Amino acid sequence: MTSIARTFALSLGVAATTIFLIMLGIFISRYPTQEREFRACRVVAAILDRAAVIEGKSLTIRSTSALEELKADSPNLWYVVSSGDLVSEYGSERRPALPFAFPYHGPVGSSVFDTLDQTSTFCLAAVQRGSLQLAMMVGQHQVRFGRIARNLLFRNAFSIALVALAFAVTVAIGSALAARFVSRGIERVTRRALAIDPSAPQGSISLSGVPFELKPLVEALNRAFGEIDAYIRMQRRFLGNAAHQLRTPLTLLRAKIEDVPDPALKVELVRDVRRLTSLVSAMLDLARLQNHAIEKRPIDLAEIALDVLADFSPSALDAGIELALEQAGKGPIPVQGVDAAVRSALANLVGNALIHAHGARRIVATLGHGSISIYDDGAGLPQGTEHKLLEPFQTGNSTGDGSGLGLSIVREIMAAHGGELVISSAPGCGTTMSLRFPEAAATTGSPHLDRRVEASFRHSGFDADASSPR
Repeated sequence: MTSIARTFALSLGVAATTIFLIMLGIFISRYPTQEREFRACRVVAAILDRAAVIEGKSLTIRSTSALEELKADSPNLWYVVSSGDLVSEYGSERRPALPFAFPYHGPVGSSVFDTLDQTSTFCLAAVQRGSLQLAMMVGQHQVRFGRIARNLLFRNAFSIALVALAFAVTVAIGSALAARFVSRGIERVTRRALAIDPSAPQGSISLSGVPFELKPLVEALNRAFGEIDAYIRMQRRFLGNAAHQLRTPLTLLRAKIEDVPDPALKVELVRDVRRLTSLVSAMLDLARLQNHAIEKRPIDLAEIALDVLADFSPSALDAGIELALEQAGKGPIPVQGVDAAVRSALANLVGNALIHAHGARRIVATLGHGSISIYDDGAGLPQGTEHKLLEPFQTGNSTGDGSGLGLSIVREIMAAHGGELVISSAPGCGTTMSLRFPEAAATTGSPHLDRRVEASFRHSGFDADASSPR
């Protein structure tokens, strides 16, 4: 996209150049009459000088294109050209009485004089040709404006160039300052837009200090922000209300399932209701997190990790998978957060590794400064699926188990805490999922990976909520 400042500077430069040329044309066209006659005299003298040929005792005015053009434009043209005693005359019948005799032996130069009857003017010019002097008297000449302008520009080229350079420098400085002013105005609006807190209700850009030209744009952006904010809040309210309303009939349905006489059907119904209950709970948690309804307090990440691993120990033992906890040092690892939310996030990651890490024999939780990583030595993530599975209702289980909200909730939990979910994986080399809080100095990854696919909490992952404790 074209730069506004560059376009503005270019447009101003073109406009200024046009104005300069127009002013120059007006200046030439409105030249004082006497000065214009003097310029015309110089042009005519130059034409005759180039046409005059002196050969021995002969003075000839040869026909040139410029002279023929002058004769065509001046039907009453007359001139007398002399050099010493040699004289060549044209239009003598139209020549009035002159105050100078032939041949002319005055000083070199050119000027405009009145005829003796004071009814017209004529041009007198004398030029030096070696040892000879060529004198010219011309009257009733009509010189085209273009020739006068070219003569003026040629004779004053240096002065005009200096004026044009000064004008160009002034325009360039003005363009740069104006472009900088426009850029700074846009930068101020951009900084105010970036300063809007996404969690604040009805976030908008303040109009105070905004340049007048940008106010319509800012007002349009504020309207758009308001409509987007209202739509998001409506969606969140709908999600939360739906989850709340569904819990009661699910509880009643679970109670009625106890009266089903067929054991096989009862087991199947219980499993379906459990999955539906898990989905509703996940939707409610997601709605709550998206509304940022959390109050962070100091919690011990090491204690939470130990409790979650202890909860999953029976499931890991039944699956033949070893659970391990590694910590660089001893003592608590404090972070700012909500205990229940962090436990839910970590349980999602551990349950995800137990259920979906195909071929895994070992799951290791590694504690670092402000972070915890869950590594499994399973088959890893398939290529091309990383950017899909963190989205809601996207599951990496081909059997259809899970609601596809587990890692979405983990992502929202970490976003609400100001942290991120980082996933590193490679096919055949296992997967590492890390919860990194603002206190973390660096991302913890698995040393066993040949290739690392690092994704933030908004981009990749797969589902684990089917077996996560709520």
